[in-house]
Amino acid sequence: MTSELLEKARKYEERYGAYISGAERPAFHLSPRVGWMNDPNGFSFYKGEYHLFYQYHPYSTKWGPMHWGHAVSRDMLRWEYLPAALAPDEDYDDAGCFSGSALELPDGRQLLMYTGVRSHMDEDGVRRDLQTQCLAVGDGLNYEKTGANPVIDGKDIPEGFNVHDFRDPKMFNMPDGGYGCVVGCRTEDGSGSVLLFESGDGFNWRFVTVLDRCYNEFGRMWECPDFFELDGRQILAVSPQDMSAVGLEFHNGDCTMFLIGDYDRKTRSFERRNVQAVDYGLDFYAPQTLLAPDGRRIVIGWMQNWDTSVSGPEDKWFGQMTLPRELSYRDGRVIQNPVRELESLHGRRVSYSDIPVQEELTLRGVYGRTIDMTVTVRPRSECGYTSFRMKVASGSQHYTSITYTPLTSTLRVSRDHSGTNRDFVHVRECFVRDRGGEIKLRVILDRFSAEIFVNDGEQAVTLTFHTPLSADGISFQSQGKTVINVEKYDIVTGA
Repeated sequence: MTSELLEKARKYEERYGAYISGAERPAFHLSPRVGWMNDPNGFSFYKGEYHLFYQYHPYSTKWGPMHWGHAVSRDMLRWEYLPAALAPDEDYDDAGCFSGSALELPDGRQLLMYTGVRSHMDEDGVRRDLQTQCLAVGDGLNYEKTGANPVIDGKDIPEGFNVHDFRDPKMFNMPDGGYGCVVGCRTEDGSGSVLLFESGDGFNWRFVTVLDRCYNEFGRMWECPDFFELDGRQILAVSPQDMSAVGLEFHNGDCTMFLIGDYDRKTRSFERRNVQAVDYGLDFYAPQTLLAPDGRRIVIGWMQNWDTSVSGPEDKWFGQMTLPRELSYRDGRVIQNPVRELESLHGRRVSYSDIPVQEELTLRGVYGRTIDMTVTVRPRSECGYTSFRMKVASGSQHYTSITYTPLTSTLRVSRDHSGTNRDFVHVRECFVRDRGGEIKLRVILDRFSAEIFVNDGEQAVTLTFHTPLSADGISFQSQGKTVINVEKYDIVTGA
């Protein structure tokens, strides 16, 4: 039965979402039907379609009482909106339905688990949020919250752990049957951890262990955990708050990490071996993965950053998701590349080989704001070159730049000329593997964003911008002599 609050949200989004034209949105990245979007939720494959829910405030382009928006797709690129799935309409979630996940039950129903947030007054008279884990069951369109909610609460976590920062459950099928679930929780020392719960039926859960914890080494609260096997390694993904930079590996603020290690299923123990940033750009947070029917592990993230989540008074929507990315493990790193389905949207192709570059250069047919372009750069002489710069979304006053410096093996992205008047971070750098001055950059533009995949996915760099769409130029320039190969496809969605 649909509650009054949920029905209100559904009527609102149906009415006002119709006023947002396709040209005002990204062409192949999911944005909210109307209003505000943040974390991806319930990323899953169900009844022959990919489902993606998202943190949602339909009534404004600012963060507000969280609902769950809902969309489906057959290729993860062309999305169809469905009515909002959840609203904060119960006592245990009256302050918001926070992030969570989805899986299919043996009887064919879809199970959602989310963090219910209840506002309450503590013994000191301070109003605080109490966070518990709750369930809803449905058919892919309508969902009913269970009468047993909340199913995981403060009595289920270790002593000293904080029920005010206890959120973002990610469920998964266990190989030996039953279900697992990881949840982020703040510990007694004020930093983050990931707790593991298990269930035989998806409805009755028990605490098993603390999988890993921060000890204030990597940020503080660990949000939006995920836990999965990838090519023989076990990956624990987390999104730390208040992260401090470690050289160029992590940026300050809200970050994302892959904790790479080994997992003993008998003892339920995770041993961390390595730590890797997930994305090295300006706008990426709270990723969530699914296991596709063909065995691919696919990740999607919120293409935004909390410190830059500023919408204007005329905005009709705010927030978008990244491209879904296929994950693999190679040479000690998690590799990310756009889902292969993107190739089905390739339109007109333009290619160039062995083009010398020094002064700023444009190439006929190489332009656009919805494109998939691969540029391979290599030195043209034994003397090498000192830098190579590519400008995209470029016009008379605006551009976003991508610069590679081979001497230091660093890649730098900058949107400080993209047209924003906001005083926040516009530049990010990362180290890339030294390949003797050669670098391969796959750049995917979708109107208001760029996603850059370096050297076949060894690094991913994501950023958003709001440059006027008339700025669609692309140019190349190097200090010293380089040679480039370029292959560019227009992206055609039919929208």
